[in-house]
Amino acid sequence: MYVAVKGGERAIDNAHAWLAEERRGNPAVAELSIAQIREQLSLAVNRVMAEGSLHDPDLAALAIKQARGDLIEAVFLIRAYRTTLPRFGGSKPIDTGVMTCDRRVSATFKDLPGGQILGPTFDYTHRLLDFALAAEGEPSIAADAPDHCPAPSPAPSPATSPDHDPLQDKVKDAMAAPADIPVSHSVPHVTAFLNREGLIEEAAQDDTTPPDLTREPLELPASRALRLQALARADEGFALGMAYSTQRGYARNHAFVGELRIGTVPVEMEIPELGFAVEIGEIEVTECETVNQFKGSRYEPPQFTRGYGLVFGQTERKAIAMALVDRALRWQELGEEDSGAPAQDAEFVLYHGDNIQATGFLEHIKLPHYVDFQSELELVRKLRREAAATQATEPAP
Repeated sequence: MYVAVKGGERAIDNAHAWLAEERRGNPAVAELSIAQIREQLSLAVNRVMAEGSLHDPDLAALAIKQARGDLIEAVFLIRAYRTTLPRFGGSKPIDTGVMTCDRRVSATFKDLPGGQILGPTFDYTHRLLDFALAAEGEPSIAADAPDHCPAPSPAPSPATSPDHDPLQDKVKDAMAAPADIPVSHSVPHVTAFLNREGLIEEAAQDDTTPPDLTREPLELPASRALRLQALARADEGFALGMAYSTQRGYARNHAFVGELRIGTVPVEMEIPELGFAVEIGEIEVTECETVNQFKGSRYEPPQFTRGYGLVFGQTERKAIAMALVDRALRWQELGEEDSGAPAQDAEFVLYHGDNIQATGFLEHIKLPHYVDFQSELELVRKLRREAAATQATEPAP
């Protein structure tokens, strides 16, 4: 018979001890240090920081180590720790226009002031296992290996070129940079080129302080600022799935990556005693702006519209997905028709994208539910008895 039970503290203590042993693994193998995780598993660290809403590589690396590599568990640890921290004030909005770019690519313009900067990327790798990494020691670097920072792109094609775009000339004339500009210097945003001709919607300017999702619960309808916060800390896999659905036609919205850039930006904070802002540090971020088709409406002419993503660290898959979903969620403000796509449903996207909430609801069902199941069991037995009694009084077919 199923009955509720009490106790289990000793079993729980033993489970914790066993977990610690499993986390450590074979004692004969050297233990991973926080520095090793931070430096060599940096993309995992970046994801934990982004979804945990806390920029601290060392703490993110510690959380990954404690969670045995379970990134969602690591995010949970970071968010829980974040709630214990005092808050001294708020920083000023970062200015990505002064970003020192390590990577900057555009799918809309080939020739850009400052050049296309490939940076550290998996885009051109062959996805073949490199068994040299399994050997002891560091793999040798070929003497003729190119510098990791390429030179700026060559000059635009002549106007006689079949694929010449006059807008490229305007880009060159309006915002040209010296040919020898270091790729690490700040460079203009690509969408500024389209904005000069009024071909893309103006970026909304709103100086009001948006609600803080880390301190206040999500409420609908949510402003775009609140939606972007939710998407920035949403589970990367969920955001990727939603973004992929828009590309397969579930939001009827074709997008180009106007610009994807990764680099460091300064963080400034107003000091009341000084009366001005001071730089308190730098953080690495990934920013993505998509350029999307828009047929226009009664109030707006045909033009391109924007999708936006900004995430801690080198997290470009997440930033692109965030920008695609952001644009899909803007259908109502742009006067578009509701196609019924999941990515256009703000409640569906925002409430189901948080991996910590999802984990809580999902994993709680493995915990003891003895009393609940007992009541369900008695109900099913009662229904079976009633069904059996009814069948006994009815003639066979």
